[in-house]
Amino acid sequence: FKGLTDDEIAEMTERLKKIAIREEGSMVIVQPKIVVEVAYNEIQMSPKYESGMALRFARITRIRDDKSPEEADTIETVRKIYESQFRRKARVNIDL
Repeated sequence: FKGLTDDEIAEMTERLKKIAIREEGSMVIVQPKIVVEVAYNEIQMSPKYESGMALRFARITRIRDDKSPEEADTIETVRKIYESQFRRKARVNIDL
């Protein structure tokens, strides 16, 4: 829960416990009911995760109680952002 205060971490832990479905080793599977806004440095490929991607230096910037899970970005959006990183970096390198 990087980015949250101690009080927010305690609150989020309780909220997640209430929507837990099952545990798989050190991972807890929860119902998709909570939306958070996440800031990150960049997206990188990672075989560690099912999506194949990871957010580098990710931190929660706020809890979005005003948003439903249906309004949250999808993995497809994250893939598009990942691909656009290279186009932006290429433009910067060309401009140098």
